[in-house]
Amino acid sequence: MATRIRLQRHGKKGKPFFHLVAADSRAKRDGKFIEKLGTYNPTANPAVININFEATLNWVQTGAEMSDTARAILSYKGVLYKNHLLNGVKKGALTVEQVEEKFAQWLADKDSKVQNKVDGLVKNAAQEKIARQQAEVAANAAKAAVVAAKNAPVVEEVAEEVAVEETTEEVAAEEAPATEEVVAEEAPAVEEAPAVEEAPAAEEASEETAAE
Repeated sequence: MATRIRLQRHGKKGKPFFHLVAADSRAKRDGKFIEKLGTYNPTANPAVININFEATLNWVQTGAEMSDTARAILSYKGVLYKNHLLNGVKKGALTVEQVEEKFAQWLADKDSKVQNKVDGLVKNAAQEKIARQQAEVAANAAKAAVVAAKNAPVVEEVAEEVAVEETTEEVAAEEAPATEEVVAEEAPAVEEAPAVEEAPAAEEASEETAAE
């Protein structure tokens, strides 16, 4: 029976989540498996990988085949490098102490790289947030300027109308007394007309004519 280390897909649509398993190479991808070795979440950044290191290393040492993705994961976690060092012990090129020392150094370097990546992502996220806020402030200012530009003629027209109305009222107020004075001056001339006093003269003429 050929054993193969591969991934089984789980999770929702658009949010994949994988199990790393050792299974019969003839089994279906998501079918039966011999042993679950870990999990892989590619949706996170950086990707989250949790594996049983010793069990996975044991399967690799016994000659288990690997899919391309599984091989990349095991290389990322150092399983393949540890297997390479242990093969050096079998050949007499290294001692167990040297293997542990080299692998510890490799893990330290790997953790440092991962941490630097995480720090970089956090920094970039903070910078992007600040940039978005600044862009939003600029956009709001631009919108406010456009609205102010649209409303400015209306305000000016209202101010002009108010000024015209005030001027008209002032002119009317100034002309009103003059009109009253003119009316007051002209009124006596109309009242002094002696239409009633001329009536006796006409009556006298009529009487004289009758006497004759």
